[in-house]
Amino acid sequence: MNHKKQAEQILEAIGGKENLSAATHCVTRLRLALHDEGIVDQEKLNNIDAVKGSFSTNGQFQIVVGQGTVDKVYKEFVALAGVGESSKEEVKEASKGNMNPIQRAIKTLADIFIPILPAIVTAGLLLGINNILTAQGIFWDEQSIIDVYPQWSGIANMIIIIANTAFVFLPGLIGWSAVKKFGGSPILGIVIGLVLVHPDLLNAWSYGDAVAEGSVPTWDLFGLTVEKIGYQGQVLPVLVASYLLTKIELFLRNRIPDNIQLLFVGPISLLVTGFLTFIIIGPITFAIGNWITDGLVATFDTFAWLGGLIYGGLYGVLVITGMHHTFLAVDIQLVGSTGTTFLWPMLALSNIAQGSAAFAIWLASKDDKLKGLSVSSGISAWLGITEPALFGVNLRFKYPFIIAITSSALAGLYISAQGVLASSIGVGGVPGIFSIVAEYWLDFAIGMVIVIVLPLVGTYLYAKRKKDV
Repeated sequence: MNHKKQAEQILEAIGGKENLSAATHCVTRLRLALHDEGIVDQEKLNNIDAVKGSFSTNGQFQIVVGQGTVDKVYKEFVALAGVGESSKEEVKEASKGNMNPIQRAIKTLADIFIPILPAIVTAGLLLGINNILTAQGIFWDEQSIIDVYPQWSGIANMIIIIANTAFVFLPGLIGWSAVKKFGGSPILGIVIGLVLVHPDLLNAWSYGDAVAEGSVPTWDLFGLTVEKIGYQGQVLPVLVASYLLTKIELFLRNRIPDNIQLLFVGPISLLVTGFLTFIIIGPITFAIGNWITDGLVATFDTFAWLGGLIYGGLYGVLVITGMHHTFLAVDIQLVGSTGTTFLWPMLALSNIAQGSAAFAIWLASKDDKLKGLSVSSGISAWLGITEPALFGVNLRFKYPFIIAITSSALAGLYISAQGVLASSIGVGGVPGIFSIVAEYWLDFAIGMVIVIVLPLVGTYLYAKRKKDV
């Protein structure tokens, strides 16, 4: 492949160097900040040999080139464009102008939660292994593996401790990522997050029982009574506390001499943030978080099938807009508050449906380039990353996307009506079954059959009839 020629063609298709603000790349994609995405010649771009697909997200225009090729095309591309190599952060900064306030808010949430996702997904997979060992009725009636083979109980207990750590100390993870995003010192973010789950505080999961018994511990601050409770599994308290902590830290750093900052900035920032969190921020956001959780649970308890139909069908649309990142916070809140989530299983099925539709295009197509893109993006979607399948294949032909979201809506209706729950957030695709509560494995497997068979067969037959691939 002539990488310089490919770069020239890509630059021409996106509107020339005058339309390019900044450029970087990841493992498989060129990530560009463009002045006007509307002038991109999509048809010309799709016909370039090196290009396997393209899509716009979070104000960036991303072109799928492929591992091993993207770095070579990128070097030629930036040389021709005369923009110089940029970091991912610089491209993010340059692309901010392409986003409205809602998109910027969603991007902020994404930038906070995506870095901690590997820890959450790993915990989910480990909890899945623990489910296999401890759930009754999988291999024997009313017995689990550790009931039949007690020598495995120690292994199961060790696994659950390792798996639960990410959720027990979740505010510490969020505090680190949030303060880093807001521009403060990540180590202080970790500390404020861990302060909120200190073992001397009443565990948030015991708060309801303590209220009923009238045994909630309190502090007496010169006549002001403050409840001495922790915020295990909570998202909103640590997010707001992290923002306040960062603002106080930056305010002090700009006013205190460098040689004494160590003595004053950290201690003052943590003390002020800690006091305000326990007195004001924590109680308010804890209540809001519980209202959100209770509202969602009540809605799905009352209209489970309708909620599954809507969320299962709309999740693919949310991915296009980037709004799906907001539901990551909701899933984490649900797991933290109730121990399970009914939303995440529908996410996993939606991803599988998009992958199945892409596989159908692979089977129906006679174009080698499209077949290669379809099979690789289908595999990616089945493993939880749907953007290549969505933007490179399904939205390009439209009907694969429509068939996929219709199938995931039907699967969402079914599993919601059956009350399927996940014990954690796992890999959002085929391996996701290991994060499902064991008693719902069969129902989730039926949902998987729906989102594998319907998009695959429906898209294939329609593609053969339309003859456009």
